[in-house]
Amino acid sequence: MSKDFGVKPYLFPMPTYMIGTYNEDDTVDVMMMAWGGICAEDMVALNLESDHKTVANIRARKAFTLAVPGIDTIKESDFLGIATANKMTDKFARSGLHAVKSERVDAPIITEYPITLECEVVEMQSQPYGLRVLGKITNVIADEKVLDEAGKIDAGKIHAFAFDQMRNGYYVVGEKVGQAWHSGADLMKK
Repeated sequence: MSKDFGVKPYLFPMPTYMIGTYNEDDTVDVMMMAWGGICAEDMVALNLESDHKTVANIRARKAFTLAVPGIDTIKESDFLGIATANKMTDKFARSGLHAVKSERVDAPIITEYPITLECEVVEMQSQPYGLRVLGKITNVIADEKVLDEAGKIDAGKIHAFAFDQMRNGYYVVGEKVGQAWHSGADLMKK
C-alpha cells in the first residue's frame, strides 16, 4: 500500500556540498547546499535562492569552490548551512575551519574538506523557480587521505554524508555495494 504526500522535494539521497566564495572584503564565506550537482562532464549546476550572500559573492567574483564535506566536519558544515552571512559577518571564522586561496579561481579552498572542485561561473540563470548557477570545473583537489594505493579517489574514504529532506537528517555514505556497469550486466544476456 502506498501513501500520497503531494508535491514535496523528496528525493534521496540529496547531496551536501559546501560552496566557498570570497566576500567583498576578501573574507571567506561558505554555505552548505543540497540542490545541485554534476550536470555535464566538466560542469556543475547549483540551484540557489538569489538573496544568499554567497550568490552576491559568486556574481561579483565569477568563481566558487564546491567541496564534499566528510562526517568529521558535520557540526561545522551544518552550522555553515544554518547561519547566514547576510546577518553573521564572522560566520566562517566561527566555524573554526581553515581556508587557502585557490591557485586557479578567485575562491577559497577549505582545507578540512576532502574533495574540492574549483569552478568558474559560466552562466547565472534566473528562473521562475529560483536561480541556477552553472560552473565550469577547472580542477579537482583531493586530500591524500582519500586516495587509494593507485592514487585515485576512494569514495569510501571520503566519509561523505547525504541530506534526508523527508526527516531533516544526515546519513553517512561510503560502503561500496556494487560495481557500476557490471552489477547488472548479466541481465543484458536475457
